[in-house]
Amino acid sequence: MIDPGFLFVFLPVLGAAVTHGPVLKWNLFASLARPLDCGATFRGHRLFGDNKTWRGAITMFVGAAGAALILASVPWYWGILPQEIRSAGALPFALLVGVGTPLAELPNSFLKRQLGIQPGTRKRDVLGTLVSLVDQGDFVLGISVLLLPIWRISLLQLVLAFTAVSVVHLMVSVVGFAIGARKTVL
Repeated sequence: MIDPGFLFVFLPVLGAAVTHGPVLKWNLFASLARPLDCGATFRGHRLFGDNKTWRGAITMFVGAAGAALILASVPWYWGILPQEIRSAGALPFALLVGVGTPLAELPNSFLKRQLGIQPGTRKRDVLGTLVSLVDQGDFVLGISVLLLPIWRISLLQLVLAFTAVSVVHLMVSVVGFAIGARKTVL
């Protein structure tokens, strides 16, 4: 039987959403709302697009890393994490999750731009649906790679975490669409 504690490794990512949402809503730190790719293209398509900004990357890093540090101070949370992460310490864990959160979004953004999928939209075909589904849990893959120096997630754990996070993210997206906070479900 697999200890479900590994799923909580990804909980600090909620801190990125908590910090990034208000920054976008009130256009805070507007001078940092510059594209990470600086307008660069590959094969005639933007690398990441206008929606992947320095402001977003910094805000998401601060939110996820801050949440990881706060959660690490909560005994039940820290105690449920894999032993390897606890042995490494809260600061390395927080920094790796913080860096991994915005970085994990870039490969899928690159793929979507190369496929001609604009930010906030999706292609209505099999490939577009697959890309949208991967987009729901892409940070699980990215954070897992970043955490390799302190923790190796098993393939089964990775599949379970990706599935769980994708389902939760999809449910949040459906609710967001239903209340008018999102323009699309996926």
